[in-house]
Amino acid sequence: QVQLVESGGGLVQPGGSLRLSCTASGIIFSVYVMGWYRQAPGKQRELVATITSGSITNYADSVKGRFTISRDNAKNTVYLQMNSLKPEDTAVYYCRTIGRSYWGQGTQVTVSS
Repeated sequence: QVQLVESGGGLVQPGGSLRLSCTASGIIFSVYVMGWYRQAPGKQRELVATITSGSITNYADSVKGRFTISRDNAKNTVYLQMNSLKPEDTAVYYCRTIGRSYWGQGTQVTVSS
């Protein structure tokens, strides 16, 4: 049984930081490209960042220079470090295995003063 479990969301003020984690079980984590996605109210789900098994990263233009994706294969975990957060970053954030697709349940990030 495959599970992806996200954590680390919450309420943060503009300019603040959060680190999201996604821990996988039931898969050979190290071979998967992993991605973080987000979905804001009334909007389509969008890709935020990806990381390959060799830790090559790619980012949406809207988060370049502010967000960093990383992975720890020994812990079956992918991270999303989010800095300089803006109100428009408010969304439910999901992790996903890319290729054979599995999704986590999501974690809410709210950026507000």
